[in-house]
Amino acid sequence: MPTQEKVEAVEELKGQLAGVKTVVLTEYRGLTVAQLSELRRQLRQVSAQYTVVKNRLARIAVRSTELEALGPHLKGPTGMVVSAEDPVAVAKTLQTFVRTNQALAIKAGMVDGRVLDTNGLKALADLPSKDALRAQIVGLVQGPLAQLVGLLQAPPRELAYILAERGRAAAAEATAD
Repeated sequence: MPTQEKVEAVEELKGQLAGVKTVVLTEYRGLTVAQLSELRRQLRQVSAQYTVVKNRLARIAVRSTELEALGPHLKGPTGMVVSAEDPVAVAKTLQTFVRTNQALAIKAGMVDGRVLDTNGLKALADLPSKDALRAQIVGLVQGPLAQLVGLLQAPPRELAYILAERGRAAAAEATAD
């Protein structure tokens, strides 16, 4: 029979997981409290939360949801990163933290309904952020548009040069006569 405290913990975890885009499971064994606090601070900067979860309660919380595929990865000491924002920023933040704190191990993750292993999350971290992709797209669109504007301005500009030359030639003829 579950205690009221456990039922509340499961409901709180379900509420935390509702509407998230990204969930990453980590093993935090070997990290100090200061390192975990630093990880939480870095993740907050990219609109993500880091929570240490009890595996049994987490399996109950993800049961019959789109996150159910993470159930088999809920073993050992587990920390859960959740975010409703940019998954690339979360992956980049975790990879940066892992480079300096090898004690943090990434188990698995789920991004937009797809389960990713450690290599998949590393590949996601190597992608440019949304803002960088938007800037690249704007650059790709802006280049041809700038060329088009130049081409559209060329005939009137050339006509103006021709008329100016004709005017100079006509003035030169008039002064020569």
